[in-house]
Amino acid sequence: MTLYFIVKYLHVVGAIVILGTGTGIAFFMMMAHRSGDPAFIARTATTVVIADMLFTLTAVVLQPVSGGLLMLLSATTLAEHWLVTSLGLYAVAGLFWVPVIFMQIEMRNLAQVAALRNQPLPRRYFSLFRRWFLFGIPGFGSVMIILWLMIARPQF
Repeated sequence: MTLYFIVKYLHVVGAIVILGTGTGIAFFMMMAHRSGDPAFIARTATTVVIADMLFTLTAVVLQPVSGGLLMLLSATTLAEHWLVTSLGLYAVAGLFWVPVIFMQIEMRNLAQVAALRNQPLPRRYFSLFRRWFLFGIPGFGSVMIILWLMIARPQF
C-alpha cells in the first residue's frame, strides 16, 4: 500500500461519514418532527447535535487536509476545473451547514422547554424546522455534486 492509497482511502471514508451522518441526521430529525412529541424531538435533537459535532465536524475538518495531501501526492493543481468547482461547493455546503448546527441546538432547546412545561411546540420551532429543511437542500446537494466530481473528474 502506498501513502497515496492510504490518504485516498481516508478521504473517501471522510466523504462517506459526511454523507452518512448527514443522511442519518436528516432522517431522524424528520421522523422526530413528524411525531410532534416535544420530548421525543428534544431527545432526538440532543443526539443529532452530538453526532454532528462528533462525526460530521471531524470529517469536515479532515477532508481538506486529506484532499490537500492527495493534491501534493498526485501533482494535481488548482488548474483542474473539477477541483476548483469542488472547493467552491465545499464552501457552499459549509455556509449552509454551520447555521444548521445552531438551528438544531435551538430546536432542541425549544422542544426541551415545551416538554418540561407539557406545552405544544412554539411557532419558532416550526419556523426553524422549515429553514433547517431548506438549508439541507443546497448543503446536502453540494456534497452530492462534490462526490460526483471526485469520482468523474470531468474535463470542462
